[in-house]
Amino acid sequence: MKRLKQLFKLGLILLLAVLLCNFLISYKAEYKTFDKIENVPKKKVGLILGAGKITSNGYVNLYYKYRLEAAFLLWKNNKIDKILISGDNSRKDYDEPSTFKADLIQLGVPETDIYLDYAGFRTLDSVVRAKKIFGLESMTIISQKFHNERAIYLAENNNIDAIGFNAKDLNGRFGLRTKLREYLARTKAVIDVIINKQPKFLGPTIEISWKQTKPISSFSSVL
Repeated sequence: MKRLKQLFKLGLILLLAVLLCNFLISYKAEYKTFDKIENVPKKKVGLILGAGKITSNGYVNLYYKYRLEAAFLLWKNNKIDKILISGDNSRKDYDEPSTFKADLIQLGVPETDIYLDYAGFRTLDSVVRAKKIFGLESMTIISQKFHNERAIYLAENNNIDAIGFNAKDLNGRFGLRTKLREYLARTKAVIDVIINKQPKFLGPTIEISWKQTKPISSFSSVL
């Protein structure tokens, strides 16, 4: 019985810690994410947080689709000038950044306005590498709101001025499962900040050119 009580207390402490981390990240990102394009402040660069285009059952990943559309909307409305795509390219047959790039080009974004980070294995890696590799001190992060909030928390703890533009989210069972995992991801994000966790890889710096190349373009579906 004594051991059972100890396990119960430990479980309660862990649950409270998870809830506290979730609250902390939401609080830190309050008023820093935007749902409407007209309310988004102008930034030079938008950072797309990676996602695979195709799910394991062969369908288009809606997280990917909505992030792609959000990034294009920002660029088209002059809310950003350049797009940095950060994602996983740990295998030859899996390349999130290049897939995003190809679809953005098909939408009308010139290749010269797109930069790729192939070592964005985690949100922490994507955010910190945006500063240390690409020299960004300020940016608009592009993902779903729950993800943007966590990324903003990580950015601010690395002295980056970040806001988020919220891509359309998912509802239903799949969306709920993702949001439940987010509780654990937020707890890990807080721990990473405490221990000053660094990206898996860094490397040479990459300079972003600020030359304006934007043509007149219209939105079309590529998905």
